[in-house]
Amino acid sequence: MDKKTIKDIDLKGKKVFVRCDFNVPMDEERNITDNTRIVAALPTINYLLENDCAIILCSHLGRPKGEFKPEYSLKPVAKELSKLLGKEVIMAEDVIGEDAKNKAKNLQQGQILLLENVRFQKEETENDAEFAKQLASMAEIYVNDAFGSSHRAHSSTAGIAEYLPAVSGFLIEKELKFLGNAINNPERPFVAILGGAKVSDKIGVIDNLLEKVDTLIIGGGMAYTFFKAQGYEVGKSICELDKLDLAKELMKKAEEKGVKLILPIDVKIGKGENLEGESKTVKYTDIPEDWEGLDIGEETIKLYAEELKKAKTVVWNGPLGLFEVAQFAVGTNEIAKALADIDATVIIGGGDSAAAIKKAGLEDKMTHISTGGGASLEFLEGKALPGIECLMNK
Repeated sequence: MDKKTIKDIDLKGKKVFVRCDFNVPMDEERNITDNTRIVAALPTINYLLENDCAIILCSHLGRPKGEFKPEYSLKPVAKELSKLLGKEVIMAEDVIGEDAKNKAKNLQQGQILLLENVRFQKEETENDAEFAKQLASMAEIYVNDAFGSSHRAHSSTAGIAEYLPAVSGFLIEKELKFLGNAINNPERPFVAILGGAKVSDKIGVIDNLLEKVDTLIIGGGMAYTFFKAQGYEVGKSICELDKLDLAKELMKKAEEKGVKLILPIDVKIGKGENLEGESKTVKYTDIPEDWEGLDIGEETIKLYAEELKKAKTVVWNGPLGLFEVAQFAVGTNEIAKALADIDATVIIGGGDSAAAIKKAGLEDKMTHISTGGGASLEFLEGKALPGIECLMNK
């Protein structure tokens, strides 16, 4: 993945089109509740400003499905970005309409323009060539810095690179460095922790990681499919009955590869509709039929933490319990704390794991928190990402 970055190209005074990931959460009043993704774009934007570029920023927000929907407007992002940069970010009223085209044409060196939500155009997700060409016509260089969207072959992430010299920004460079090194050149022991609800969401990741890791720790809802595959009852726990053979195959592959596969040894279970209600901890072999496994137990937390102390590289993707509910967030939070205490390269693979780390206030203790949930998963799977593939090689 040796791709050219903004440092490998002459940018001086050029008009540059930057695909960012400003898909940020907002409350009902349209206030941004977490600006992490906007802050992550600042190093690239500031570098372009230092090089006297005229900067055109582009992003999606939510899923407006090709229609103009005011609740998905990027106006709050322009406001937040202006505040963070201490300089005006000009907002376009559309994407490739008259307003955007005029503002892009008249944009001077040192100025920043933010186009309206690129997914207001249905052509974006279709990777429409004519639409990509129109985007490209506004600038002289294309920079992709939206790692979180790089697993999508859309007009603004991949199609545009057909028409302009294409390089990565600093955020993508950083993602490729940390995720790439972890997967292809890890300091050992290399431990991966996989959580989340379903085995089916992570088949490719488990399969790929079994070729790479020394230890694979499994938690979250998918652990119950592995228990069932071993012949144990799992009560009302999430369980993919059509994936039992697959779980057996993955356990067999781990054994053949000499990978230590660690499953929970005790689980915290809940009952009924009220998840704030009754809960207790039982051995993984003793889940009663009308109870549901919703977190890892204390013995499992100790087991995982001991294993992590030996690690030199750790990748974590997916929560270890129903972490939205306080009493079932204990496992996820305790493992986050254990990771904060070890002397290793610790990479958090985006999505819910990143949210859990932030909630626990431990971001500063991690080596790298990926900005892309789906993209980091596909990267861990070993898949090619269209938004990266399209960039120029060094």
